[in-house]
Amino acid sequence: MELLFVADPLEVFKTYKDTTFSMMREAARRGHGLWACEPAQLLWQTGAQVTARCRRVRLTGDEHDWFIVEEEAVRPLASFGGVLMRKDPPFDSEYFYATHLLEQAEREGAKVVNKPRALRDHPEKLAILEFPHLIGPTLVTRDPQAVRDFHAQHRDIILKPLDGMGGMGIFRVGPDGLNLGSIIETLNKGGAETVMVQKYLSEITQGDKRILVIDGEPVPFSLARIPQGSEIRGNLAAGGKGVAQPLSARDREIAVEVGKVLAPRGLLLAGIDVIGDCMTEINVTSPTCFQEITQQTGFDVPKMFVDALERVL
Repeated sequence: MELLFVADPLEVFKTYKDTTFSMMREAARRGHGLWACEPAQLLWQTGAQVTARCRRVRLTGDEHDWFIVEEEAVRPLASFGGVLMRKDPPFDSEYFYATHLLEQAEREGAKVVNKPRALRDHPEKLAILEFPHLIGPTLVTRDPQAVRDFHAQHRDIILKPLDGMGGMGIFRVGPDGLNLGSIIETLNKGGAETVMVQKYLSEITQGDKRILVIDGEPVPFSLARIPQGSEIRGNLAAGGKGVAQPLSARDREIAVEVGKVLAPRGLLLAGIDVIGDCMTEINVTSPTCFQEITQQTGFDVPKMFVDALERVL
């Protein structure tokens, strides 16, 4: 089977930790053909199908020069056995438009994972609102006064933009309210942009747990991303330390409930973030941590994923 990965440029992959690379490696091990393109290389015009200017690649096994381009071609997406949308956030207008092109490709017969409509319907910060009983106190608003009122009630809060990734743009404001006004102005831009505000969860010191859910089934280990030094963010991109650990009973409860909802909607892979006993985000664009969990526990996450991929394709 030939697989097309719609992703960031292959040249920027950090193969020692990249999840998309681990998917490609497992697929290649099974004999599947690997193709890659970027969202900017998708194209549709009247009288034709959605196509991509893409490259067929072979993995070399070298850590640095890790792939060789064997062929370049313009091909309809429907000509592949499967199309994996693995473009990293931000979920901006161009990402949104790419999902529409991918959905058109589906109408033409392409099989896309995760489903484009499901990607649009589950923005990663806001998807948790469907599960209010699984989350901590949360506010989503463009109203600066509502943010101040939320802080007055909860005293210690986290503010974050809706389109960030890797911990970008996250602020903590404690009981003294220091810099709250300035932070609101920075994120809210005078009421022009919506922000998410959540009660600070002190359990973050034990880690922001990434729980992977594949076709509705949780991977039995999470990656607890633990803040280092004076940093409040556990994100690996922000310097957090990743420690794999078995799922707790509560972790599994959350993952199973959310997975049962997401899988039938075409979200083959989701990354649920949990602090303490509370879900904080649902990541569906390009969830990561395959390699860290596999390396630390021996549980083969890429195998579990490609097994599921082969079932749905």
